[in-house]
Amino acid sequence: MNSTVFSAAPEGGDTRRWAWLPPVGSWGYYTLLAAIGMLVLGPLGGITAAFMNFSIGFFVGGQVLAGILGSVVTYGYGAEGKHGANYIQTTAASVAGMMAMSSLIQAMVWMGMPQVPAWQLISYMLSIALMAAGVGMMYTPILVERMQLTFPSGLAVANILRALTDPVLLRRSVSRLFGGMGAGLFGGLAAAKLPVLAAIDLSTSTFGAGLIVGARVGVPALVGGLVFWTLMPYFISIGWLHQGEPFRKVAFLIALGMILGAAAVDLSLILWRTVKRLSSVPEGEKVDVPEEQRTGPKASTPRLLAWVGFWSVATVVTGVQFFGEPLHYMIFAVFLVFVLVIVNGISLGLTDSNPISSAFVVTVLLLASMGLKDPMLGLMAATVVFVSTSVAGDMQQDRSTGWRLGSNRALQFRFQVVGLVLGSVFAVVAAELFMTAYPVLKLDQTVMSASEAPAQWTSAMTYKFVGALRSLTDPKPHQTTAILVGLGIGFATEFLRKLIKSRVAYQEFVLSSKIGFGVDFCLDALLLPSPYASSFGGFVNLITSFWFGLGGVIASAINTFGAKPSEDEEALPSDMSSVSLVGGGLIAGDALAALGLGVAGLLSVV
Repeated sequence: MNSTVFSAAPEGGDTRRWAWLPPVGSWGYYTLLAAIGMLVLGPLGGITAAFMNFSIGFFVGGQVLAGILGSVVTYGYGAEGKHGANYIQTTAASVAGMMAMSSLIQAMVWMGMPQVPAWQLISYMLSIALMAAGVGMMYTPILVERMQLTFPSGLAVANILRALTDPVLLRRSVSRLFGGMGAGLFGGLAAAKLPVLAAIDLSTSTFGAGLIVGARVGVPALVGGLVFWTLMPYFISIGWLHQGEPFRKVAFLIALGMILGAAAVDLSLILWRTVKRLSSVPEGEKVDVPEEQRTGPKASTPRLLAWVGFWSVATVVTGVQFFGEPLHYMIFAVFLVFVLVIVNGISLGLTDSNPISSAFVVTVLLLASMGLKDPMLGLMAATVVFVSTSVAGDMQQDRSTGWRLGSNRALQFRFQVVGLVLGSVFAVVAAELFMTAYPVLKLDQTVMSASEAPAQWTSAMTYKFVGALRSLTDPKPHQTTAILVGLGIGFATEFLRKLIKSRVAYQEFVLSSKIGFGVDFCLDALLLPSPYASSFGGFVNLITSFWFGLGGVIASAINTFGAKPSEDEEALPSDMSSVSLVGGGLIAGDALAALGLGVAGLLSVV
């Protein structure tokens, strides 16, 4: 290990605005960064992510939010502070991403799995996460530097941190973010206490998520939910549903198939573009990025490979010893990590979408083809792939930011690692906190009737996991048929979308007039919506799709018909638009409201 870990000052001299700040490169400096990322921004983003998974069924990555707030913290370091803010957001995103994995613990409860000692569960998740961090970093020279994939959120964070010296930009961003948080906090508390709001199942977090994604995602989600709801009588008539059961008991299977069908088209195109890109980019060609920091340790490929090897073995050993997993299933799951991390990384780099839930379902299907029948074993084996694709994707996204800024590679990796250590503990704590405060989260919604299902806690990701795992022990012919129907719909829809949108004549028509823009919008929202968006309506209750779609419509209306943005705002990435910042704040505020109510509930029963 290189002993020269820290340097007393940056190469360009002392850039601190205030002398009382710890010097850049000192132990005090790195302790400050780690503490803020691990103990403040990470838990804030993690509570939000866990809440979103429990309430809606997906979560928004915390890189942008942590980048903005991290920039505020390191503003006193001047231009050099961009590296410190990058390390903060890397740590915070690691904590938050691991806390989002608490939905896996909810799945264990739904399936009646015997309670596992917390230290064993933490050890297992930590081993997986540390292996995945190494695998993710191992692939970054290919994905980030050689292929130069965009990684849109990573680019957005880099732009945020480059704007570190602009106090006006920071004030505007933070004020809108915290304004949204205040509204989300008020809405979350009011929805829990006021019957009139509870009656309409107000969810400021779902509405905020819709603000972030816009109408081209929100409207298809709502339309998809309405279509599945309308088909309920037909599903009952053919025996796929019983009277009183929620439509998503069947719809989620079709929705899963839609995602897999669309993914088949996209991954085929991604792999084709990858081969073409690797063969066409001259050796050594790079975009204009700063030279990497000399402050800190030097990266070592042998040490990285040893790290990956050690934690891969630890993952297999903990799975076999703690959960009784057959050795060959664990080895196969680890093998899938090395395959899917690069596939999901390419998808994330090109589209900003990391299909981690699809990776989970694919793993279950492949294990079933190998003869696996026990859903408990399937859950713990698929956890390896689910956690790995999430953690490794974060590593690649964060490193794309660091590469653009010239931040030290080895130092950034270490900040991610310390975040994962704390995040693994907090994931178990978050699951226990939410499920104790809200016992409804412990109830298996896959066996509930439509009237019994909670409106504000749809837990769509857990629903998806448990539904797929239950098919191992209780296979029904219509389940396979439903997945195949969805597969065909997803494949055909995505194929047609790609075919139409790749035509030069269509692209020119869209750009030529408002009519062209309107036709393209109708294509995306109504006629041939993305299967990734429309499938969302099959995983959640209809009211959840409504709030999500409403947020998307309002966001797009503001962006299309609202006041023309200033020159400063036009230069910002979409992640920092006013609507997006307010949406992120609403989610965070609603999560804090749920946390506050949960803590109050815990204290009242202790």
